[in-house]
Amino acid sequence: MKVKIGLIGFGRTGKAVASVILQNKDFSLEWVFRKTTVLEHRSVPEFLGIQSDEPGLIFSSEHIQIQDLLEKNPVDIIIDFSSPLGIHNYGRFAAERQIKIISAISHYGHVELELLDELAKQTAVFWSPNITLGVNYLLFAAKFLQKIAPGVDIEIIEEHFKQKEGVSGTAIKIAHALDLKVSQINSVRAGGIVGKHELIFGFPYQTVRLIHESISREAFGNGAIFVATNLSALPFGLYNFEDLLRPYFKF
Repeated sequence: MKVKIGLIGFGRTGKAVASVILQNKDFSLEWVFRKTTVLEHRSVPEFLGIQSDEPGLIFSSEHIQIQDLLEKNPVDIIIDFSSPLGIHNYGRFAAERQIKIISAISHYGHVELELLDELAKQTAVFWSPNITLGVNYLLFAAKFLQKIAPGVDIEIIEEHFKQKEGVSGTAIKIAHALDLKVSQINSVRAGGIVGKHELIFGFPYQTVRLIHESISREAFGNGAIFVATNLSALPFGLYNFEDLLRPYFKF
């Protein structure tokens, strides 16, 4: 039986994620929920040109409340690619129904982080500023390298498309994980770069570079599927990528 997915947010990344979900035989995209009425009641498979029997209807918050949508079209997991404030709109309604939550929002404020903790007392909640599997593997490897060489010099370089504002949430997460200052992050904004993160480990007589580059936004979809697969069997609680990856590193 397929796991039913509800997707919140249908921007460039949301569309790429929807495409990946529709092509996975273990998951069913039940609906997409967004603010605007553009594409309302359209079928996502039809819009994206993907052959699928899944409903994938697009709903707008202008004409239906999220609690009514969850009542009429229940799902097992909600995947959120909307905005930092989106969790306030659906979080409690989802948690009350034990719907698992996967959030891929880059930046959350203190209030939102407290809400995630609250929701995690009722359902399984996952949050990661970057949900690509590769960049989280990079972070895992970086922490291991720093552990065996604690005095090494480390620099972080993040590159994104020209319109991206602020420092990359992923880069900030990496800095915090390695106990580095955010001021050590070097940001580049140019053209249509999807996302690139590079860690430079400067040893006295050698240099190690760990690089992750997103070639297509479908990478976020693959990451979301990985998380959904591993989160399905977990009890309530707040999880991150390290929690899901750790079991794979037991040799």
